[in-house]
Amino acid sequence: MSQTDLEIVVDDPTAPEDDSPSVVSSGTIEIFVCLLLLALAVTLGYDNWRTGASWDATGPEPGYFPFYLSVILGGGSLYGLVVALIAHRKAAETFVTHAQARRVMAVFVPTLLFCLVTQFLGLYVASFFLIAGFMRFVGKIALWKSLLTALLFTTVMFVTFDIAFDVIMPKGPLEAAFGH
Repeated sequence: MSQTDLEIVVDDPTAPEDDSPSVVSSGTIEIFVCLLLLALAVTLGYDNWRTGASWDATGPEPGYFPFYLSVILGGGSLYGLVVALIAHRKAAETFVTHAQARRVMAVFVPTLLFCLVTQFLGLYVASFFLIAGFMRFVGKIALWKSLLTALLFTTVMFVTFDIAFDVIMPKGPLEAAFGH
């Protein structure tokens, strides 16, 4: 047996269970995305029609090209919607299981909270909480390592962006207390 025939298998102890119930089917997601894209196309098409989607004496009006791009997007969305509706009648294929959705939400919810907290506490404090929280709760890393890594990372980012390159970043009350 050659070395290339060897297979290394590593089990992930945190992998979602195989028998987890389905949350939503692929067909339902396809229909939802097509409807969402169709709504976007209609909105963009209307707005560009309103700003001018024709050709005048000096050339195309401001909404000419975006309008026709939204028409193409709408046509593609309608085609996808028809195909998804026809295929939806067949056997439903699982898009995401309950266990998989739980893992996705374990990343999505903290990231969404990070975006909200950034508005009030600034980028660096919010980043500290995000990094420490991910390391501790998702990565199951020791608290002191999580806090130290988050502190070092946010400090390096503060020095790099705010001091060395003078980049304007969202700041909160902590940075204001230190005069930044």
